[in-house]
Amino acid sequence: MSLRHGLLGLLADQPGSGYDLTRRFEEMLGAIWPARHPQIYGELTRLAEEGLVEAAAEGPRRRKEYRITDDGVAELRRWLVHVDVDHTIRLEPVLRSLFFWLLNSDELEAHLTREARFYREKAEIYREYANAKDRGDFGDSPQTRSMRVTVEAAVRLYDALAEWAEWAKTAPLSDPES
Repeated sequence: MSLRHGLLGLLADQPGSGYDLTRRFEEMLGAIWPARHPQIYGELTRLAEEGLVEAAAEGPRRRKEYRITDDGVAELRRWLVHVDVDHTIRLEPVLRSLFFWLLNSDELEAHLTREARFYREKAEIYREYANAKDRGDFGDSPQTRSMRVTVEAAVRLYDALAEWAEWAKTAPLSDPES
């Protein structure tokens, strides 16, 4: 996913300022695609220059509220339908696992315990969010139904990573003869 398509998708749901989009991006996508305030403002400028979004209104302190244009919706749909999915997964915890052999057993145990706890806590946060969606706390719009699918992916991913960390604590990582 690119930042631009994430922003276009958020704006397809509802208009927003750079600040609003930063908050919504963090809330909805932060766990899977982090973006910082300056990145979002820079991308909004590029999207506006390309005619994919426009400033719908300007408020106090030159606060601009952006909305997606018809060309922006067409670009978002093109990306969804015609662009191959980038299946690259960049997970620092998995990269670090390649070097676990450099840790002593106590350090490794402590690290993996922290990791498992972190993933379980994250899974629980998303599970509560999913339950709220299932209860209808957020209505029943197409956007809410799509978000429910996304939240379920987060629950399952964090549960799987917690299980992986627990399993890694039992994996033989040192030479049994040493």
